[in-house]
Amino acid sequence: MTARAQFAVEVQDCRLCLGKVGNEDIVFRISDFCVGQEEHVALCGPSGCGKSTLLNLVAGLRQPDTGKIRVQDTDLRQLSPSKLDTFRGRTMGFIFQTFNLLDTFSALENVMIGMRFGRTSSKGRHKERAARLLERVGLQRRLHTRPAHLSVGERQRVAIARAIANQPTLLLADEPTGALDPATASDVFMLIRDVCQEEKCALLMVTHDLNLAMQLPRQVDCHDLVGHLASTEVRS
Repeated sequence: MTARAQFAVEVQDCRLCLGKVGNEDIVFRISDFCVGQEEHVALCGPSGCGKSTLLNLVAGLRQPDTGKIRVQDTDLRQLSPSKLDTFRGRTMGFIFQTFNLLDTFSALENVMIGMRFGRTSSKGRHKERAARLLERVGLQRRLHTRPAHLSVGERQRVAIARAIANQPTLLLADEPTGALDPATASDVFMLIRDVCQEEKCALLMVTHDLNLAMQLPRQVDCHDLVGHLASTEVRS
């Protein structure tokens, strides 16, 4: 049996050029960052500081110009696009501010669609787990309701159920409460935290809300991840 990796996420000496202003490059840089197994971490800082860029790099949705990113001891840069997609589907779950639900499908179907990329292929087992997860997030009476007929908070609950449907070891959340009113945001945040504890998965969450961030065991200040550098320094 393969030993479990020490860290869910390891980032080392990563650099990514995000664009150019005049003769200077806008560069994202991070020297060392790790997330332990089952650890819950909040990424904090103002807009444009690099929080979402870090999240996208960890997800493999962007590739750094230099450096190494490992998720569950797997080097993402060593995977082909197809293998990266498979690895992402089996290892990571995602929650977005805008929910990203499919409007023509019910809540149950939205959760089941994401399960096609998981470890099991039985449609019956997919339906059973999807229904159980929707019940867990308080939507047992909304299984067959389409997103347009759900409240904003209910849509995010569907997104949470979808994100954990494949039993990921890492949940990535990008401003998951940003579109919600304060009361609903608090409820959804606690649900995400509790579900991650129950599912024993690490959580990496981008948030502007310091009150919510402080309820997680660890906060990371991302304000200095992005800066302006002379082009010669970027190439050196």
